[in-house]
Amino acid sequence: MSIAVKIPKKVQDRLLVGIRKYQPIVRKLVARDISEADTVTVIKDMLNDIFGYDKYAEVTSEQQIRGTFCDLAIKVEGKIQYLCEVKSAGTTLNDNHLRQAVNYGAHQGIEWVILSNAIVWKIYRIKFAQPIDWEEVLCFDFSQITKSADDTAKLFMLCRESINSETLDAFHRQAQIVNRYVIAATLLSDSVIGALRKEFRRIFDGLKVTDADLRVIMANEVIKRDALDGEGATSAKNVLKKAESTQRRRATKAAKSAAPD
Repeated sequence: MSIAVKIPKKVQDRLLVGIRKYQPIVRKLVARDISEADTVTVIKDMLNDIFGYDKYAEVTSEQQIRGTFCDLAIKVEGKIQYLCEVKSAGTTLNDNHLRQAVNYGAHQGIEWVILSNAIVWKIYRIKFAQPIDWEEVLCFDFSQITKSADDTAKLFMLCRESINSETLDAFHRQAQIVNRYVIAATLLSDSVIGALRKEFRRIFDGLKVTDADLRVIMANEVIKRDALDGEGATSAKNVLKKAESTQRRRATKAAKSAAPD
């Protein structure tokens, strides 16, 4: 998904310098088989040099949660913004590592968790429901990152400068909407099916086709089944229903405002 953010020039310059400096380092980490402790050191340096956090004042490894310590916590102006669970550079990140990081965040009421081995960076948002759940919001492989606008935007979302601007929150909201589940639900909506039927009748003069016919074909033969089933599909229907309801309210309000007294 394309990412549209405005990056200040000072930050842009820092990101480009950081890519040049750390990409060769990161690419050698697996071959060196460095320990988890050494990976933590690399990540602290990256958080400082690339992402703009003061590694002495804002990045700590002394954050205790329920009798244990998380690997790193990023605290800005007295508030923990991210918990960071670190694994050694040679470790493939998996759900077991994620559950531990989410468990840390859930007990502290912290929404954002970073899971990283210095090469792959995964950012998750904790969903404070019953049971506690999480969703991946952003992922990038720093060894493959480029200087393109989309890639630097991904890095910028983790920068200190993005915290007050809520850039990551905005990206998360967009990702909740622009995904295959919501697109699939939209394709089956009355307005889209109706427009498709009208287009068929316009192009193929005299063709008799109903909305029900088109909806069955779309659901069974055009759209992938996994985009229509499961939790993601249910959530997409709710998102679409809420958006349509909001649009109707706005239209009603606008009509009332435009009506003469």
